[in-house]
Amino acid sequence: MKWTDTMDIAIGLYEKFPDVDPRYVRFTDLHRWVTELEGFGDEPDNSSEKTLEAIQMAWIDEAE
Repeated sequence: MKWTDTMDIAIGLYEKFPDVDPRYVRFTDLHRWVTELEGFGDEPDNSSEKTLEAIQMAWIDEAE
């Protein structure tokens, strides 16, 4: 997975952290969790606030 795989990342986060409400996750934690997902292979520094926000929104949608 790469940072642009927003939906795949959101599904991975939902599966790994089913009891976490993504609306209250800090971007620093979100960044770390994404880079620790199995199958994630992008450069950690290639993310941006906009990317993390898109991942968080997709995760919120997945959790509903």
